[in-house]
Amino acid sequence: MQSMEFRAMSTSVLLAAEGHDWAIAGLNAARRFIEDCEQRFSRFLPESELSQLNRFSGTWVTVSDDLMDLLNQSLDFYEETGGLFDPSILTDLKRAGYDKSMDEIRAHGVSSLSASKRTSRPAFNEIGLDPVGQRVRLPHGMEIDLGGIAKGWIVEKAAALLNTYSAICAVSAGGDIFFVGDPSDGSRWRVEVEDPRRPDETVAVLHVGQGAVVTSSITKRVWNQNGQPRHHLIDPRIGEPAESNWLSVTVIAPQMTLAEVYAKVLLIGGAGEAERLCSQRPEIAFVAVNANGEMFCSQNSKEYFDALDYIRF
Repeated sequence: MQSMEFRAMSTSVLLAAEGHDWAIAGLNAARRFIEDCEQRFSRFLPESELSQLNRFSGTWVTVSDDLMDLLNQSLDFYEETGGLFDPSILTDLKRAGYDKSMDEIRAHGVSSLSASKRTSRPAFNEIGLDPVGQRVRLPHGMEIDLGGIAKGWIVEKAAALLNTYSAICAVSAGGDIFFVGDPSDGSRWRVEVEDPRRPDETVAVLHVGQGAVVTSSITKRVWNQNGQPRHHLIDPRIGEPAESNWLSVTVIAPQMTLAEVYAKVLLIGGAGEAERLCSQRPEIAFVAVNANGEMFCSQNSKEYFDALDYIRF
């Protein structure tokens, strides 16, 4: 297995593919694709396509096919989840101190010393999408952050590109992984579920086939703002970092964007929303970990475990 590791999207990216020279060429092509996409979709880069869209809210802006695809998917997920997935929370993220990349926050701290008062903003479904004219109009005052869904979209597209060079490959960004094919030894892909309380420890091991595995956590992207602990996962119902009875949620799904969205909304909604959310998406399975290290899993996650006696379903 050939591999390549580098940093992009404020996280560690790992590419792996079976093969020799052609696989190495594929790794290089996938890396270039990921780095190019980061330049286009990062909200932290002033000249990115997303930043320009945010800058011209209230007017129609011509966008690429890729950004239109991401926005269409985002709007569908917003409606499907009853607004628990909401890219228009960027002003709330900034208010909470997440106004620069996590790499910069970890190095220099947050620049916002105190949280300002939340103000009303348009609902995400007020966005204007004109697929014929390839135009988008954000309501005046709206800013969007495509964050996790964009990362998932990039990872799956990179895996598809890598797959043109190698029949068996994987792309991981910060542990959010898309697998193509099965390992040549006939086994399934082995994925360790990290203990959100102790990152160097594992709470479970999953054995999965082709598709996506995504973990969302409220213990990773964290900082202090005016002496108050904060994290990146905003509950759009209150505009503040989510208060969940779970610390992390890992989702297994056929597509990366689906896994990214549901890892996030299951963590925001917690145990009280899990049944409702999962009822509309029987193709996903999840593993949640609470503050005591206990795991709570969907019934259809059983097939991914070797030992089940210590897990609540």
